[in-house]
Amino acid sequence: MTLSAESPAVEGAVRPQTLMLMLFGDFVLDRGVCVFSGSVIDAFARLGISSHATRSTLARMVNRGLLRRQRHGRRMYFGLTARSTAILHDGRARIWRTGAVNDRWDGSWTLLCFSLPESWQRQRHDLRSQLAWAGFGPIQGGLWIAPGSVPAQEIVTGLGLEAHTRVFRARADELTDIGGMVRDAYDLDGLAARYQEFLNRWDGPAPLADPLAARLSLIAEWLGAIRRDPRLPVEHLPPGWPAARAQRLFRELEAAYLEPARAVAAGLLDLQPDEQAGRAG
Repeated sequence: MTLSAESPAVEGAVRPQTLMLMLFGDFVLDRGVCVFSGSVIDAFARLGISSHATRSTLARMVNRGLLRRQRHGRRMYFGLTARSTAILHDGRARIWRTGAVNDRWDGSWTLLCFSLPESWQRQRHDLRSQLAWAGFGPIQGGLWIAPGSVPAQEIVTGLGLEAHTRVFRARADELTDIGGMVRDAYDLDGLAARYQEFLNRWDGPAPLADPLAARLSLIAEWLGAIRRDPRLPVEHLPPGWPAARAQRLFRELEAAYLEPARAVAAGLLDLQPDEQAGRAG
């Protein structure tokens, strides 16, 4: 898949598949419709993405079970699958319900300890990857923590590692240096850098003139910034933590782009009823 060197998608480091999900999340999700491939190509042209790259992305997402085809006359339309619907609902919850700022922490932690045979390299890698995705950070050896109540048992069960793990809920003793523990368990510099990168790109002149392209890029980049954020309690983060300012900026811009982007989409997107509406959700 190739993009032009001037492509906003390249500049913003957002993959076409992610932008595709943003398009479907905004204008297809929960609406019982499919969108014409030509409309998707026109929308992606506004992002500087070639028609070839767009077609390749659509085909790849069909092969991965993220989209499905539906024909109306001589035109090919694309709709969501159960898998992509779940992904988009999760993303929506992370953006609007969970958010980037944990200022209501109840002081509790979820602890997970594991001990796997040395030869289980793949299982260890899979477990660590899923723990990090769920907001856990390593304290030492096989002991990982996450703020609040995290459904860690679902991760363990999904990997078939119940016999090798233990999950606890706990509170830190007053002698525990929670700030130091957080610094040791998490890459705070990396987390802060993602928010600062978002601010550098969006806090100033609009990087994209087209409102539809700007909105899709904005949401995709914001989701990329928060998706791996463990939502650490703000009282134990460094002063001037950039997540709060970045979140305020995102919400201001999202609201500003909403109606102009919808107006563009209304004249651009050819939508048809989804013949499998109700089955994907």
